[in-house]
Amino acid sequence: MKKIAVAITLLLTACVTINIYFPAAAAEKAADEIIRDIQNIAPQKVEPKASLPDWQVTVYQLIDSAINVVIAPAHADGADLTIDSADIRRLRATMEARFPSLQPLYAAGFIGIQADGLLAVRDAGSVPLKDRNQVNKLVAAENADRLALYQAIANANGRPDWAAQIKSTFAARWISNAQRGWWYQSSGSWKQK
Repeated sequence: MKKIAVAITLLLTACVTINIYFPAAAAEKAADEIIRDIQNIAPQKVEPKASLPDWQVTVYQLIDSAINVVIAPAHADGADLTIDSADIRRLRATMEARFPSLQPLYAAGFIGIQADGLLAVRDAGSVPLKDRNQVNKLVAAENADRLALYQAIANANGRPDWAAQIKSTFAARWISNAQRGWWYQSSGSWKQK
């Protein structure tokens, strides 16, 4: 009986659950990077701060070292999201090449970003008849690539189940990174940025 109790106790203590949480902040950062690359938006430059004199740097380093002796520094593994694979690079390149064709459609208000981050033709009647087929093809191709990109990112991170969360993160970031004058969907209605 004791052996069974010991075996059960060992089995219960051996069961360890490891929760891997979706790295939301890393996903937002990755989405912003990808969107800016696709839209060829240069990252904002940060003004360099005035540097400290060497003697102050040395003093701060000594204080830091002294504190680290008394209190062990904590090292947290920063959540990261892989955004580099052959599929991701291919999709990004295709979307970047398509963007110059989409940009005038955004500017004219023919297309907009839906709440789910996918594109939609806002008012088909406003698109010149001769261009409607091409606009629909561009929107369909962009939407297919966006969905494939989200899945490729999830797969590159070994978590295919994250695709929906990645899509949701990108949806918010597409709208946030929309240029002035572009249309987006919010609460079921179209708004202009």
